[in-house]
Amino acid sequence: MSYSKQPSEFQPRKIGALHTTDYRCYIENNGTPLSPFHDIPLYANEQQTILNMVVEIPRWSNAKLEISKDEFLNPIKQDIKKGKLRFVRNCFPHKGYLWNYGAFPRTWEDPNVVHPETKAKGDNDPLDVCEIGELVGYTGQVKQVKVLGVMALLDEEETDWKIIVIDVNDPLAPKLNDIEDVERHLPGLLRATNEWFRIYKIPDGKPENQFAFSGECKNKKYAEEIIRECSDAWERLVTGKQQRGDINLANVTNQNSPDRVDQSQLSKIPPGQNITPAPIDGTVDKWFFISGAAV
Repeated sequence: MSYSKQPSEFQPRKIGALHTTDYRCYIENNGTPLSPFHDIPLYANEQQTILNMVVEIPRWSNAKLEISKDEFLNPIKQDIKKGKLRFVRNCFPHKGYLWNYGAFPRTWEDPNVVHPETKAKGDNDPLDVCEIGELVGYTGQVKQVKVLGVMALLDEEETDWKIIVIDVNDPLAPKLNDIEDVERHLPGLLRATNEWFRIYKIPDGKPENQFAFSGECKNKKYAEEIIRECSDAWERLVTGKQQRGDINLANVTNQNSPDRVDQSQLSKIPPGQNITPAPIDGTVDKWFFISGAAV
């Protein structure tokens, strides 16, 4: 099966310098800003076999960038903990994130629902995605991907699904159709993924993370069911049938949403800037050696 090599219709609009508290990456379509959480379609084709993924964090990088749930149009920004910009540590032998890391638009892990198998509620975020293709992505990129499987992290008593996908334009994509194909063609990657999520918070004084299903990766069919559940939950959220908490639901495309905004309100988003990233403290590149990490 061949896929379009056309450039994405969605482009990043960056404000401020990366690695500062001012940095925001908005997504636009033909110059019109929109929400990566609420406006980009989840599915890139009518058969619902190809999905749109929003890249928040490029592979090998350390800055913890994420869609801002509580800001107007949900730009991507760097997470802050205890007044400091957040970077993930390098847990030997891993450098930063192992994959292009991001989220599926128009999905929501409902914190009001306890999953029957994980016995834990949703984490109130869009679904997390790990894209395992060979190209390093960029923040604000919208990739077309296909689903391969899912891991279930249990993070502070919440279910935090990690969907494993590959860019449809990757050379390996035709050979990867389900989770067992990943182990066959990319041996060690799933084990490394499990280890990374298990240990990455240890350098910051946190305990190792736990998993549902003993850390086993569930297959494509299971992953697609999770995606459908989270897509339905988002639909309830954006149409006002579910309590929003502190989530900003402003959007430009959803006819049934009470929070849909018109063009005049989009002028508050500043024009894009091309600013050099701020320097990063050298300690971000330090290695941490975790005893008990898999070998």
